[in-house]
Amino acid sequence: MKLLLTLMMVLCVSLPAHAQAADLVIAQAANFMPAMKEIIPAFEKETGLKVQATYTSTGKLYGQIINGAPFDLFLAADTRRPEKLFTDDLAMEPFIYAKGRIVLWTLNKKLCATPWKEAIQSPAVTHVAIANTETAPYGTVAKIALENEQLWTTIQPKLAIGQSISQVFQYVATGSADAGFCAYSYMFTPEGKNGCFVQVKEAPKVIQKACILKSSENKQAAQKFVTFLSSPTVTAIKNKYGYE
Repeated sequence: MKLLLTLMMVLCVSLPAHAQAADLVIAQAANFMPAMKEIIPAFEKETGLKVQATYTSTGKLYGQIINGAPFDLFLAADTRRPEKLFTDDLAMEPFIYAKGRIVLWTLNKKLCATPWKEAIQSPAVTHVAIANTETAPYGTVAKIALENEQLWTTIQPKLAIGQSISQVFQYVATGSADAGFCAYSYMFTPEGKNGCFVQVKEAPKVIQKACILKSSENKQAAQKFVTFLSSPTVTAIKNKYGYE
């Protein structure tokens, strides 16, 4: 018995301590990741609460939520899915937390001397990255712009589909695509500044809503984060990354 107790004590001492459990788990649309990387530490510093965030496309996050993923707060890149959760009595009433837009981003600075419509049709561009138009709202608005300019069918052979807007950014950053329809927020990151971008004014703004999930066991922490999103600190961070 003494030997067993001794072994148990040794194991307890030698095993690494588990990381502190998160007080708040957020499902975050990938486009807002650059801003969120600053917002979360600021919130944790002010409140002492620990936050964990998952970044991917809005559609994928929505699918995880309706299948029971243990998120507390959903920050989407559209209005439709938070409103659907609210209608289905799965979430509290949604609210707008940001308004974003897309740009055409490339490492080839010569392309930025022309309008985006000309740039994507340039012989120098063999692959154009775009987020999944079904699951990623930033891909949806890029498709709208292409359709409005009668370019959607023409550009099909060049399209490289990313599962999220962050994957689109990586395609261009790594040279897998010559240009990509990216979130404007990524242009303010160190990687984004390595290239150049062209405005896509034909694309509608991306209205982004958030909601607290009714399944959350951390509603008080979620409400604190919601309140923090309207603080001067977050407003300054959002402005820094080009959000309204």
